[in-house]
Amino acid sequence: MPAEFEVQGLVITDIAEEFGTPLYLYDGEALRDRVSSLRALLHPRLEIFYSLKANPNVSVCALLHTFGANAEISSLVELRTARAAGVAPEDILFLGPGKSVEELEACLDEGVFAIVCESFGELALIDELAARRGIVARVALRVNPEFAVKGSGLTMGGKPRQFGIDEAQLLAASDLADRHRHVRLVGIQTYMGTRILAAGAVVENTERILALAERVSTRLGFPLELVDVGGGLGVAYFEGEEDLDPAELATGINPLIAAFADRHPGVRLVMELGRYLTAEAGTYVTRVRYVKESMGQRFAVADGGTNHHMAAVGIGSFIKRNFPLAVLNRLDEPPTELWNITGPLCTPSDTLGKRALLPPLRAGDLIGVGRSGAYGPSASPVLFLSHGHPAEVLVWRGRAHLVRRRDRAEDLLDRQQLADLGEPADLTASPAG
Repeated sequence: MPAEFEVQGLVITDIAEEFGTPLYLYDGEALRDRVSSLRALLHPRLEIFYSLKANPNVSVCALLHTFGANAEISSLVELRTARAAGVAPEDILFLGPGKSVEELEACLDEGVFAIVCESFGELALIDELAARRGIVARVALRVNPEFAVKGSGLTMGGKPRQFGIDEAQLLAASDLADRHRHVRLVGIQTYMGTRILAAGAVVENTERILALAERVSTRLGFPLELVDVGGGLGVAYFEGEEDLDPAELATGINPLIAAFADRHPGVRLVMELGRYLTAEAGTYVTRVRYVKESMGQRFAVADGGTNHHMAAVGIGSFIKRNFPLAVLNRLDEPPTELWNITGPLCTPSDTLGKRALLPPLRAGDLIGVGRSGAYGPSASPVLFLSHGHPAEVLVWRGRAHLVRRRDRAEDLLDRQQLADLGEPADLTASPAG
């Protein structure tokens, strides 16, 4: 019998038979171990907040919360997801550059720990909404600092950005708190970038963010109750990359956290983590439908592709690089051939793997895209060709749980409405005068 990919003793062919393909498969033990091991290494004053944008599945969120992760959210649905997953309002932060009135009102009504404000206009709106309710809103300021990020695969600060308020603008607004009587400034948040693989870069960025927090709070005259240092911890996807060393990170960052907590004993110190907590726990599983050759290259056409896993296209990379790929139902066969792994979409960009070295493929094989637990279907065009959302399965304590069923045709059509366009003869008639 060929060796098969397993999750907690469950073999992939049985999982695929029960739930169908394509699907996302999450290992609950890997999720638990990731958050638990990091909490054990980091200073106890540094809280981990899970960024739901990485994977908003309510069961994934609930499992991570069980083992100590709170919630960082950026939409009304994410707020409801976090609450459904058991996260208390005081352990939720809401951020994002374009919050709606409905979202801000929900944050105030739920009593989240802080709204992370990203513009002066938003701060004025929060003040107005809080005044209507006769309350004082807790607000942290997202700062776009003057210093640039180091070691990030995608920078989100230190340059002209839609995110946050420029450091210079904040430091010039010393009367900010006085102008917003229904707002209590509680701290700052700074997110410099993502996919950082060098522990030293995270340590240096954190040190600079902590110093920034003291500058801003001193200038604006409010005590620090919250400092969110962002995070951006990455995982290695591509050949030549190495995973971040969490022990090295802890060695560098823990003294900074300890010293800052001593100076500000009442402060909550937060690190946001999304991809780092979930990526390695997830595998995208798709089944080969056809194999073919075209102009000397081999193609395996599968039942799912970039409509479910847009990140695998390599957006932002000048050169297409493959995520880890494997033939899950034949793990022990040596890779001897170059294959292009494509999906069912009518576009040449629907390529999960380009010239990937794999065993000889045949129809029915199960292809796995590893490290796919973050930025999967929620960051993909799942409605392209109306294929819809794939199934999601979480394995926990040796049992496979369907945590999201795949979209059916009726799910997609039920959301549409056929307009009353009149009789066919009316449609072909020329418009009146």
